[in-house]
Amino acid sequence: MRIVSLTLIAISAVCAQSRENQPRVFILDAKVLREQKAHPSSTLLNAVRSAADKVMNQGPYSVMDKNRAPTSGDKHDYMSQAPYFWRNPATPNGLPYVRRDGERNPEILGITDHSEMDRVDSMSQALALAYYFTGDEKYAERAALLLRSWFLNPDTRMNPNLTFAQAVPGVNDGRGIGIIESRSLTKTVDAVGLLAGSPAWSDADQKGMEEWLSKFLAWLRESPHGRDESRAENNHGTFYDVQVADFALFVGDAELARKTVTTAESKRIAVQIERDGKQPKELDRTKGMSYSVMNLGGLMLLATLGDRAGVDLWHFQTHDGRSIRGALDWLMPYLTGKKWPYQQIDEYKGSDMIPWLLRATAAYGDRNYEEVADQLGKPSDELESLLLRAAIARSMSR
Repeated sequence: MRIVSLTLIAISAVCAQSRENQPRVFILDAKVLREQKAHPSSTLLNAVRSAADKVMNQGPYSVMDKNRAPTSGDKHDYMSQAPYFWRNPATPNGLPYVRRDGERNPEILGITDHSEMDRVDSMSQALALAYYFTGDEKYAERAALLLRSWFLNPDTRMNPNLTFAQAVPGVNDGRGIGIIESRSLTKTVDAVGLLAGSPAWSDADQKGMEEWLSKFLAWLRESPHGRDESRAENNHGTFYDVQVADFALFVGDAELARKTVTTAESKRIAVQIERDGKQPKELDRTKGMSYSVMNLGGLMLLATLGDRAGVDLWHFQTHDGRSIRGALDWLMPYLTGKKWPYQQIDEYKGSDMIPWLLRATAAYGDRNYEEVADQLGKPSDELESLLLRAAIARSMSR
């Protein structure tokens, strides 16, 4: 008995040490990252360095860069303009703006917060990955600079709310719909996890990000805009849940993350997906293919977060057969040549589907999804593709 007990203690210690060596990430796969770091391929290292080197000298960015403040008068408040609203041709001053679904108004580029926040999120993750795999502090230092400028520095930081996102001129100063613009913050969350241990990322920086995201999560859950977005029955509701679950895991509220993913069974999958796999709320749009893929991707991210929270959303199925896999399988013929029978006012890039097909391959153990991914051309993000293929290899070897 004594020998058995000591053996169990030793095994427990090894497992604990193994977990400690994993980065604290939620969309990226911590186990895959740890294994790839231990035995990196030259292809992966080249992709990691290439992605980071491309952005090494860009930024830093700040909400203070925009040329005007929202109606709060505070430039620290994020603001943006609704992309599908245009000047009203029937009024002398063009107000109120009118909706043209799927047609992006170039006026939105005059407000820089959305594009710059997206850059901070993607660039900080690329740089943090390069630090994690190479140990080169220059990458950590640059990632930390980007994050401090956008989130932490009192002179340049963004206030933790999206009250003034996606405003419609002549109608409102911001809408709950604008919350979808912060969905890329999940990359920042993973970037922070990858920077752990670097002298460039201090305990004060870590605490500052935890406080910022805790306040933002509270705003998502308690503000009128956040509650509005929570009730959305299309991709907006899906990506609201993605953010809540991801940020909850980051700030240590595992129960909120678990509840959010579990509720998605009835609140998202059962409502958004038909028995045959169609997503009618997305097919109603002028870019039905794009939005169907977008929402499916959001559901897959929720399922990925479910893996971290102990909820299997990948294999969930309603009593009448609605499921993530069903939505994917309904789309599959249209990725391989079948004519799309719904609206799609601009060209859909099949390569945008590659990461979701690779995630599905790892989740379901079905190489047919990977084979279709291989037919869709070069992925837009080579590093993401390599990491997802490593996840496939890992899942297939179990």
